[in-house]
Amino acid sequence: MRNPVSASEAVAVGPYSHGIDSDPYVFLSGQTPLDPATGALVPGGIGAQTNRCFDNLFAVLAGAGLGPEHVVKVNVYLTDMADFAAMNEAYATRFDEPYPARTTIGVAALPLGAAVEIELVARKGR
Repeated sequence: MRNPVSASEAVAVGPYSHGIDSDPYVFLSGQTPLDPATGALVPGGIGAQTNRCFDNLFAVLAGAGLGPEHVVKVNVYLTDMADFAAMNEAYATRFDEPYPARTTIGVAALPLGAAVEIELVARKGR
């Protein structure tokens, strides 16, 4: 069974759910660094953009009654792998050990000209 999960603090830019609850896992769609108040990309470098992605994702997680401690897998997409270290620095502040499994992939482009997009999978009862 698939139950949609959403949050007013996250912006969808296409025909998709913010997340799907497929008990015991919750799959969250990729979030770009859009400010939900303006619908625009947040200003600042990759650190600020990474943090905005997580703010959006964690708002959706909260809509499912979960938090960062429930995250088991994260996929990060960067348009410039030279941003890896700065993204990693911001990323490290968003989770406690043991960190979730993660993949970071360099891509040619992201929606709306974003420099980073992040998606994740959480598990209930972790």
